[in-house]
Amino acid sequence: MLFLGIRVDHAEVLVGSLIGGSVEFLFCSLAIRAVGRAASQVVVEVRNQFRDHPGIMAGTELPEYGRVVDICTKTSLRELMTPGLLAVLSPVIVGFFLKAEALGAFLAGAILTGQLLAVMLSNAGGAWDNAKKLVEEGRYGGKGSEPHKATVIGDTVGDPFKDTAGPALNPLIKVMNLVALLIAPLVVKYGSAGTGHVVLRIVVAVGAALVLAAMIWYSKSRRVELLVSEEPMVPEAQKVSELASEATGPKA
Repeated sequence: MLFLGIRVDHAEVLVGSLIGGSVEFLFCSLAIRAVGRAASQVVVEVRNQFRDHPGIMAGTELPEYGRVVDICTKTSLRELMTPGLLAVLSPVIVGFFLKAEALGAFLAGAILTGQLLAVMLSNAGGAWDNAKKLVEEGRYGGKGSEPHKATVIGDTVGDPFKDTAGPALNPLIKVMNLVALLIAPLVVKYGSAGTGHVVLRIVVAVGAALVLAAMIWYSKSRRVELLVSEEPMVPEAQKVSELASEATGPKA
């Protein structure tokens, strides 16, 4: 079969490039939501420890650091499942459903969009972080002022931008390219119009799409259960809890 290149005037090629550009935004959404859920669980644990162990603020008791470390470790492993499947299965779906040319366009769209999006997320997140530091140094009213509250909210969004979603786009692009290279011979082999080949391509593409859709639905539908005792906190612990909430996001 003569290869004529990736022709953007073909509908499936254009669709592949659009899907490649869209995957990055979905990946960033999953990563940012995962950070929010993990941070909410940490805030709940901090509140519970302050409430159950008042001696932490008095210096007579040590916090249970291991519980927070366990939350971060387990949550990071669990939340990685959906973005990881997105990176592995999206080239499979495009390659087997839309054939080889669309897979090439998919990678081109992913690389172009991912590079620009990563730079935007890193710059925007750094700008929000620096804005908060500038206000905390005494500019525009300093700590406790309305501008400071606004910059805290901005930094709550900026930290996942510059520390999670932005840097993670680099391994996402690498994994998708690696998977595409591994499946490329199969995509070309079964890209012919034979009846058996068409059925196999549809089965593989639909199966991968269903698995990915189920994982995305599960990730999007997860909610954090704030298991906090109703007993009042001591004033010092309440103040620290409020500061922790401001640092990690709005209260659930």
